Amino acid sequence: MAVNNVTNANNVVLQPKGAGQQMGQSDFLRLMTAQLSQQDPFNPVDNQQMVAQMAQFSSLAGISETNTTLQQISEQLAAQTQLLKDIKAATPAPAPTT
Repeated sequence: MAVNNVTNANNVVLQPKGAGQQMGQSDFLRLMTAQLSQQDPFNPVDNQQMVAQMAQFSSLAGISETNTTLQQISEQLAAQTQLLKDIKAATPAPAPTT
């Protein structure tokens, strides 16, 4: 029995949201869904590879969130340091005692 190729009349072309931008979680999920819908049913994607990809993306998302939080903390510390410098500069020096 011969099996014809499976084709999709609605070819989906996924493009990033903007040139030079990194992919986000929604982009990854769209690509994964497209990959699953286009795979050969007689030769599916290896489950271990898919789970590994999802784990890598999850780790990357966590690292990205950590970087954002650390950046916010750094900005707050810089603002507090500048405020302390301004307070110190505005405080008059005590008169020397003799």
